[in-house]
Parts: sequence; C-alpha cells; structure tokens
Amino acid sequence: MAKVPGTRKIETSLEEGNPEIRIEVDRAKMADLGLGMDMVGGSLQVAFNGNTDTKFRDGDYEYDINVRMDEFDRRSAADIEAITFINNRGEIIQLRQFAAVVQSEGPDKLERQDRIGAVTLKSQVAGRPSGTVGAEIQQRISELEVPSEVIIAYEGDLKMQVEGFGSLGIALLASVLLIYLIMVALYDNYVYPFVVMFSLPLAVIGALLALALTGSSLSIFSMLGMIMLMGLVAKNAILLVDFTNQLKEAGMEVKAALVKAVEIRFRPILMTTLAMVFGMLPIALASGAGAEWKNGLAWAIIGGLLSSMFLTMVVVPVIYYIFDRILAKLGKDKKKKIVIEETVLDHAESEVAEYV
Repeated sequence: MAKVPGTRKIETSLEEGNPEIRIEVDRAKMADLGLGMDMVGGSLQVAFNGNTDTKFRDGDYEYDINVRMDEFDRRSAADIEAITFINNRGEIIQLRQFAAVVQSEGPDKLERQDRIGAVTLKSQVAGRPSGTVGAEIQQRISELEVPSEVIIAYEGDLKMQVEGFGSLGIALLASVLLIYLIMVALYDNYVYPFVVMFSLPLAVIGALLALALTGSSLSIFSMLGMIMLMGLVAKNAILLVDFTNQLKEAGMEVKAALVKAVEIRFRPILMTTLAMVFGMLPIALASGAGAEWKNGLAWAIIGGLLSSMFLTMVVVPVIYYIFDRILAKLGKDKKKKIVIEETVLDHAESEVAEYV
C-alpha cells in the first residue's frame, strides 16, 4: 500500500504488539510420551493463572486460595521449558521434550470479523481519486501469493463505492426503462420510442469526455448527473421524432420530413440546451470545501447536453430512416401515403410553422 501513489498515514491493527512467549507443541511427540493436550493445557493454566477451587473461611468471610507456580520458577523461557508433567505411565516429562518455547510479539488486541481472526489495514487518500488508488491496491494484492486460508475483504470507501455504483447502475437502467415505457404509452408505438433511446448513449459519450477533459473522477455525484441526463437529453430526440411524425401524417416523404424536422427543431433544441448548460456553469466552476464533489455532476451534465445536442441531429434521423425503411419492407407501416395537392401541402406546412 505504501508503494501506491496517493496513500498516506497507513496503519495496521498489529502495530506495537505486546511481548509474549509462545509454546509450539509437537502433537506427535506429545502423544508418544503419553500426554494429552487437555492435560498439558490445564497444567500450564494452573502454573501461570492459578487455581481458585479451594476456599478459606474465617468466620463470616470466605477467601479464594490461589494455587499456582512460584514466581521464582517462571521468570524465563528456560524455566518454562523445565515445567514437568506426569504422563499416564507415571513418568515425569519436561515441556522441552515435546514443545518449543519461542519469544515473540502478539497483537495488542484481538480483532475478529464474522467470528474469524482479522487484521485491519487503513490508509488515507490524498491527491488522487480513492477509486483509482483502491484499484491499484487490489491489483497489487492480486499479484501476491496469498495463502488459501486468508480472505481479503475491502471495507470503507471501496465497499461504499461498489455498493453505491451498483445501486446507481440499477437506478440508471430503471430510468432508461421508464423513459421507454412512457414514450410507448404516449406514441402508442414500440418502434419510434426505441429510436429516441439512441440519443441516450450519445449523452454518456459527452459526459465521460467532459469528465476526462476537466480531470474529474467518475464519482457517485457524476453518476447522479448521468441519471439526470437520461431525462434531459431524451427531449431532443422526442422533438425530432414527434415533428417528423406530424410531417409524415401531413403527407411528406420520410426523408424530406426528417430534413425539415431537423431544420425547424434545431433552434428550440439549441435554446433549451444552452439554457441548461449556462445554468450548470456556476456549479461546474465553483470552488471551496467540497466543491470538487459537485463539479463532477455539473460537468457530466454539461458534456452530455452538448454532445447530445449535436449528435442527436445526425444519429437519430439516420436511425429513424433505417427503422422506417425496415417497417415499410415488412409491411408494418400502418400509415398510408396520401397524395395531396400543392396548396394543401402548403397549408399543412403553414400550420406546422405556426405551431413551431
């Protein structure tokens, strides 16, 4: 973790351990000598902690009698190795005959997670996004040869980001589905709302590009901005598709209707997009404590709106024309062409212009 740029004040729960003496028992030797783990463990517990089963009564008062090994006989590791046990054959066995006494350090506290012994490593992040630092740490840990009995769990910001992005991803998909279903109900058609949905990826392209150009990270706030974009940018395609449908109903050929719709609807789309972009600029350019969190949201919306404004004018008409030709070949275009005189067409166009 210390080798990853952006980490600072790295701490572990194993720092400043307490000195201890660890007894490593050879179970095979212990069994050959006629001893059991319960006998050895019980004897060592009595030797160091004592036994208070016996009581001393003095009138109305009762006192515990603690029986344990004298402090003089347990001052060093050699004294511990000389502790004796009596096996089932009545023989006296010293601890050094079947165990090794090792001086080491133990943790200053016992930490458990899900009833499993755990060690916690903590680090602050400075100068780089926490997601980027976390990804590098995960990559470095994946390259280590970790024993199979060791489980690595990521907590803190990394866990919150995974859970947050997961829930926001579901919210993003739900917003796209709801937009499609609402347009299906309004258009009474399953195809043309699908054409409108092609404008949504165009907004994501601009949002990601704006975040990259401004050096903002893909945070939870920028994800919220993308979810907001789904409803904001769909209106551009809705304006084009709806107006094209009106021109087709008036008898205009589909290609001419698309060109006319783009020509007439470009001005209101430009006005509404610029209004929202300039409205977001104060948030995008804000500075101060915590401003970098909100900057990403604003830049994502600005980039998505601008890219959608220009790309929708090209991509959506092409997709509309392709779907219209496919429906015509399949014979599922329910709208029949109506041959009308020039005066009637002019009258329809005048009504459309007045509507605009």
